[in-house]
Amino acid sequence: QVHLVESGGGLVQAGGSLRLSCSASERTFNRYGVGWFRQAPGLEREFVAYISWTGGGSYYGDAVKGRFIISRGHARNTVYLEMNSLKPEGEAVYYCAADPLNSGSNYPSDYGSWGQGTQVIVSS
Repeated sequence: QVHLVESGGGLVQAGGSLRLSCSASERTFNRYGVGWFRQAPGLEREFVAYISWTGGGSYYGDAVKGRFIISRGHARNTVYLEMNSLKPEGEAVYYCAADPLNSGSNYPSDYGSWGQGTQVIVSS
């Protein structure tokens, strides 16, 4: 278990950009894969992006492919989600989750540690 903290959410106009951060104080975090998910009111939690523990591998959900970029900091203890060309349907609470088995899963149920989430509001 790691304690994850997301930050960087806020209000942005449609077409704008935001960068979210996910960090943990535990050193083991830099050996875990990390997934980003989002959840809008009344909807299921949706996979957004994943990055491997090395930072060398990543993939994206179809809804954000080509617009979002996931990356890891140099020490691998912070994971970023750069969100570009935001759409109104991207308004949600965004969560990061740790993948200690480095499974690369896009299913929320495969993740054990979650942050508290950060709200993204997209105005049209």
